Amino acid sequence: MEGLIKDIESGKRVEFDEALKLYDLDLFTLGKMADNIRRQKHQNKTYFNINRHINPTNICKDICKFCAFSANRKNPNPYTLSHEEILDIVKSSYKNGIKEVHIVSAHNDKAGLDWYMQIFSKIKSQYPDIHIKALTAAEVNFLAKEYDLSFEEMIELMIESGVDSMPGGGAEIFDEEVRDYICKGKVSSDEWLLIHKLWHERGRKSNATMLFGHVENRSHRIDHMFRLRELQDQTNGFNTFIPLVYQKENNYLNIKEFLSSNEILKTMAISRIVLDNFPHIKAYWVTSTINLSLVAQEFGADDLDGTIEREMINSAAGANSANGIALDEFVSLIKNSGFRAIERDSLYHEIREY
Repeated sequence: MEGLIKDIESGKRVEFDEALKLYDLDLFTLGKMADNIRRQKHQNKTYFNINRHINPTNICKDICKFCAFSANRKNPNPYTLSHEEILDIVKSSYKNGIKEVHIVSAHNDKAGLDWYMQIFSKIKSQYPDIHIKALTAAEVNFLAKEYDLSFEEMIELMIESGVDSMPGGGAEIFDEEVRDYICKGKVSSDEWLLIHKLWHERGRKSNATMLFGHVENRSHRIDHMFRLRELQDQTNGFNTFIPLVYQKENNYLNIKEFLSSNEILKTMAISRIVLDNFPHIKAYWVTSTINLSLVAQEFGADDLDGTIEREMINSAAGANSANGIALDEFVSLIKNSGFRAIERDSLYHEIREY
């Protein structure tokens, strides 16, 4: 392992078997390696944005075993917001200084393609300076197939309607057997990667996620990272990688053993080492908890997402994120943990330091 550590410290790119072996290192050795890479890229800056999450509907054609958000017998409260309700949310949040709306929801086959596209157009028309991050690759795939459109046609519609960048959701785990078990019928791994590739080819940026801590193993996580690294080599279109920690309540996977903090931090650190071509690693406080995300700043993560204001998808599965986090508290937590709190826009341009 000493040779592998020296190779990484010298900047050598790790291969698959080497990346898997990194899990055998003790946590603090691994953390130190990831922290060195993080500080080379970003010093002690920690990025966040002032944003609002909006989930317009929970009525979903698909049934993913890990999901507690979609309306089914685990969540018997279906809803679909009107455009007026969504615009009222944006209006209220705009007064609070948001720079981004993050819009993802379920695969509602009753809402209609126009319902999806028109809300983006209306937001952009009324608030042209707000960055719209919307539609996961899973949603793009759903709408394309529902309305017999190519991915290219869907992407063109999104751009015409005002979508600025794509979130990274829907990736889950790329391994096909695991994917078939946890989200059968959803966008395939190849389709997810292709949609992001096509989006990048239009000169647009996106994020990438990985849902871990359910039925996958370490090898599946490394495979997921390597597929992302390969696409990033081709397009350089990803802003950040977001390891999402599985939330275990109110869903059909019935996972009894939750990941240890040690395993979560190791996975964060390894992602920073493996994804050498990704500018940023995000410790998404919604799924990691704010306390563990603050610790993750020393294990390779340089971004904590944002204030959010309202979050419904992960909170439905047990995350303590329903009402976001206040800006002053967010900034204080970053600074008190020894890092510089840098407000950014959606594309990681620095706005101000607190």
